[in-house]
Amino acid sequence: MTTWRKSSHSGTQSGSECVEVGRFRHTVALRDSKNPDGPKLVITPDHFAALVADLKR
Repeated sequence: MTTWRKSSHSGTQSGSECVEVGRFRHTVALRDSKNPDGPKLVITPDHFAALVADLKR
């Protein structure tokens, strides 16, 4: 089991459009906070770092 986290900025908005991130042993998973039992996008930590870098730009 993992702990799911969402951005600290999500509390400043309606909170209805958040993405949560869960760290597993060799992967990172992303899910919709409105649908925690729904599908997850599972990627490598390197791909997650690249995604975050792209989003920051």
